[in-house]
Amino acid sequence: MNSDDPAVCCPPADDRPDLRPVEGDEADHELAALAKAVGHPARVQILRLLSRRASCVCGEIVDVLPLAQSTVSQHLKVLKDAGLVRGEIDGPRTCYCLDPRTMRRFKALLGGL
Repeated sequence: MNSDDPAVCCPPADDRPDLRPVEGDEADHELAALAKAVGHPARVQILRLLSRRASCVCGEIVDVLPLAQSTVSQHLKVLKDAGLVRGEIDGPRTCYCLDPRTMRRFKALLGGL
């Protein structure tokens, strides 16, 4: 990986459509887990920041949010564990971007309400 090119820090997204149902027990559990991950204003702010960038974000998240680096890292871990955010280690830092497929799935699940 070339650390001078932030656009390539995350691997290409899977653009295949997600054909899983948006209703039923499994979909309900999936929606609840994603909603829980988004259930904090700081995590919503992180998702907004990442959605507005054409490339991956490395250090700017801490600069934009009025939170300590350790707190931002905890919120990023929740989002990453839920699959909403992808991150790749680039030397001493980790670069983050949205996972478009998971974001599309989340929107589809919300639309199924």
